Amino acid sequence: MASLVAQKPIDTILAEAHETGEHCLKRALGPINLITLGIGAIIGTGIFVLTGAAAALYAGPAIVLSFVLAGIGCVFAGLCYAEFASLIPIAGSAYTYGYATLGEIFAWIIGWDLILEYGFGAATVASGWSGYVISLFQDFRLRIPPALAGTPGQPFVLYHGRWESLARIRRALDLAHIDPGTLPHQMGVFNLVAFLAIAAVTTVLVIGIKESANFNSFIVIVKVAVLLVFVGLGVNYLAAHKELSTANWHPFVPPNLGEFGKYGWSGVARAAGVIFFAYIGFDAVSTAAQEARKPERDMPVGILGSLLICTVLYILVSGVLTGLVKYDSLNVPDPIAVGIDQTGVRWGSLLVKIGAICGLSSTMVVMLLGQSRVFFSMSRDGLLPKWASKVHTRFRTPYLSSIFVGLFVAAFASVIPISILGELVSIGTLLAFVIVCAGVWILRVRRPQLARPFRTPWVPLVPIMGILISGLMMVSLPRDTWLRLIVWLIIGMFIYFFYGRKHSRVQTGTVEVSTPPVGATYTQSNK
Repeated sequence: MASLVAQKPIDTILAEAHETGEHCLKRALGPINLITLGIGAIIGTGIFVLTGAAAALYAGPAIVLSFVLAGIGCVFAGLCYAEFASLIPIAGSAYTYGYATLGEIFAWIIGWDLILEYGFGAATVASGWSGYVISLFQDFRLRIPPALAGTPGQPFVLYHGRWESLARIRRALDLAHIDPGTLPHQMGVFNLVAFLAIAAVTTVLVIGIKESANFNSFIVIVKVAVLLVFVGLGVNYLAAHKELSTANWHPFVPPNLGEFGKYGWSGVARAAGVIFFAYIGFDAVSTAAQEARKPERDMPVGILGSLLICTVLYILVSGVLTGLVKYDSLNVPDPIAVGIDQTGVRWGSLLVKIGAICGLSSTMVVMLLGQSRVFFSMSRDGLLPKWASKVHTRFRTPYLSSIFVGLFVAAFASVIPISILGELVSIGTLLAFVIVCAGVWILRVRRPQLARPFRTPWVPLVPIMGILISGLMMVSLPRDTWLRLIVWLIIGMFIYFFYGRKHSRVQTGTVEVSTPPVGATYTQSNK
């Protein structure tokens, strides 16, 4: 039993973080790259996709309060991530932190959980991305057959010469007193658009981290500008149509329907748990620690800076969106496009759709980057096959891991509905936050003398609050989401006991420590 909680020595991890050569990841990222990496992941599906569904199904206009609650929880978790990322600048993120503080079985659980988080996260984004692309194409009279535009069983109807997702236009049909059954129908079979999106992003990641980061930085600038334009156009429209916002924001907290999470204050909590997925960007920043030039200084800047910028934008955009469109009409793949359509500004609609496509593209980049780096770290520790940690000699990226992850995610994005994907990612993210917060507290007790470039303030209060808030939002998620998580973890345990534990470098005593760089104070350890 003791072997299950065997820890990987921090000294070993620190030595690995300073390895160099053609078989190691390339340190090429500065603070701006890291901030835009965080923004690239945070501002994506949460705003462009899941905000609408969470408002329509759980919180109504009070989705604004859900973002505030989720943001507060993220501050506590973000501070803990910042300490670990500066202390242990290696690619594994929460997986590595758990290995150093809680032991191998917990490291495996969080690593397997991160695979769920990033993989299904990228699939969720790809699903939303396809909705915006299809909408934009149809603006230029380019039609993609419904069978190749949605997941299996997703209904489409032909309305005004356009194939539209029934969920997207159901409200418009109701207002026009049109029975959807009277319109031509087709069902989705395979979301080819989402599949191709993941394939393209995977190609970018294989080519190189610097190229990926520069691509991400460019489209982050585009999507932040677009969101600011949306807020400006929306505020201007609402100022001229005050009766619209009055009607759409009332009641601000819709009355509970007699079931936990169906509106009311419990709905605000459940929506916070669902949209928490939108905040995993700073988590993804930590997976790039091994590719940061000065991680001890720049990782806290990237994590906390991106979190602050994005929380403010989330609150502004969700408030304007629910003012423009009645919340029960927002359960669609492209709610921002629906919102801007309400203003009647033609160029604004096109701009928002282009911005959403760019924004979701950057989020896919960061999510797939995160998962391939977790694969890389787990493989180097022997818990996954060796091929997953093979680094391309020219591009200096874990190319086999990136390709495998890309194929896996593309398949899921093509066949699983977006609502299920989003909730799975949220619960995986929250579990990661709980473990990281606990790890900071434990390491402060066990190794108080360890040099920490960034120190989380008010320990243990901050870690405890991070654990409590993340735990509260986990509890608020639907039972089916918990069941899917449990099934996923059971599959992971099977793989661990039949492969990972037998090949673990910690279990077999083959952990090797490279000589620390000149001037370093790390001690060597092999077990």
